Amino acid sequence: MFSWLGTDDRRRKDPEVFQTVSDGLKKLYKTKLLPLEEHYKFHEFHSPALEDADFDNKPMVLLVGQYSTGKTTFIRYLLEQDFPGMRIGPEPTTDSFIAVMQGDVEGIVPGNALVVDPKKPFRKLNAFGNAFLNRFVCAQLPNPVLESISVIDTPGILSGEKQRIIRGYDFAAVLEWFAERVDRIILLFDAHKLDISDEFSEVIKALKNHEDKMRVVLNKADQIETQQLMRVYGALMWSLGKIVNTPEVIRVYIGSFWSHPLLIPDNRKLFEAEEQDLFRDIQSLPRNAALRKLNDLIKRARLAKVHAYIISSLKKEMPSMFGKDNKKKELVNNLGDIYARIEREHQISPGDFPNLKKMQDQLQAQDFSKFQPLKSKLLETVEDMLANDIAQLMVLVRQEESQRPTQMVKGGAFEGTLHGPFGHGYGEGAGEGIDDAEWVVARDKPMYDEIFYTLSPVDGKITGANAKKEMVRSKLPNTVLGKIWKLADIDKDGMLDDEEFALANHLIKVKLEGHELPNELPSHLLPPSKRKITE
Repeated sequence: MFSWLGTDDRRRKDPEVFQTVSDGLKKLYKTKLLPLEEHYKFHEFHSPALEDADFDNKPMVLLVGQYSTGKTTFIRYLLEQDFPGMRIGPEPTTDSFIAVMQGDVEGIVPGNALVVDPKKPFRKLNAFGNAFLNRFVCAQLPNPVLESISVIDTPGILSGEKQRIIRGYDFAAVLEWFAERVDRIILLFDAHKLDISDEFSEVIKALKNHEDKMRVVLNKADQIETQQLMRVYGALMWSLGKIVNTPEVIRVYIGSFWSHPLLIPDNRKLFEAEEQDLFRDIQSLPRNAALRKLNDLIKRARLAKVHAYIISSLKKEMPSMFGKDNKKKELVNNLGDIYARIEREHQISPGDFPNLKKMQDQLQAQDFSKFQPLKSKLLETVEDMLANDIAQLMVLVRQEESQRPTQMVKGGAFEGTLHGPFGHGYGEGAGEGIDDAEWVVARDKPMYDEIFYTLSPVDGKITGANAKKEMVRSKLPNTVLGKIWKLADIDKDGMLDDEEFALANHLIKVKLEGHELPNELPSHLLPPSKRKITE
């Protein structure tokens, strides 16, 4: 059992005891942050109030992309199983938001029923109305992948103003709602269709505050030649650079995420390596879920603080009797100056402020006379939460991580390459010859022997100094050569015999070919005469 005891003088006399990080986050939100949000109408401007399900739900992955980029196929590839409501085709087929979640029996739960289920984290989506709820379903099915994560499939993004109007709901706002609550956002691009439509550009900008969750997949990359792929990759990075205004480059994974044969197999190794990197990223989500929720709560608290300062400043500037309408227009137009003043007075980072244009639009419909003045006690409570409670909750996060078994996404496509000869890198690099009856180094040993006997061996062994003269010819750094020496000097006598010298050269070759060195020498690389020593 985990316990976290509050000791600050301003807290209750009875110490608080939280069993889990999730319990701690719920308690902190309800008792310290929620009162500030409600007092300054935070939910009308930014995000609905959080519920218990938001803290308890499994990690979620949101898939976003233009039509026919392979979003639904990507989910099918991960699950290795069809899911209810799945439709795949070259035309825009997925016309709904589909939450693919674990369930005992296959079935579909419609949106209106979904938003009244307290166990699901979707209750606040009812604010988007029937036009959206009629296009929102939950596909439930038993699947080992879904025991650890849930996946949100989204409608394909089209171009043109007409498509935006036809939807009947604010598509970008719905995606922003999901982005705040998911653990990973995957943007999918088709290697044949790199044009970023107006709506897709708008969507990416709506996800602006969640770059840390975003990953990009360049899908269907097996359909173009290597030279074209390089050009497509460069064009994609250029296009993203114009929309995502961050100094860091978003991680792009290149591959073909479906179970069909590769059309052009030239880049098979690249695709396998990229797939493994992406899988590792997704598999880490359950392990980092508590930390992500903690991070999102901190981001929300910082925004709520700034919002309180903005609303209270507008209230302070409003006249008590006459000229309210004119003053309201003036304040909205000069909101940028108010931002700058709050930034100076309260030492707040510019990055913590909400989007200026969006805030101005939202303020137009508000009655400033109903805004509340600054209430220091509410702000002090949130400051205390950020300064003390969050720091102690971080300790509990680490305790939970250390005392729980390693949490990873299992099943489906994640199992296919874990074991056996189709594991990534199997039989390559240091793994070469793993299934051979003969010692793999013996193939090149005659060549290494010729070099060995030119290095003045004494009693069948060469000194470390003589071995170094030959090994440095590889131009590898001393740190790498030192590791190779430790692996090759099996009997630890500070000298190398002919087999150990051949092994050292084999490992140098492995490294020069771009493979990583093992931390411990694999059993198949042990020289035949040394295998009894290690037993």
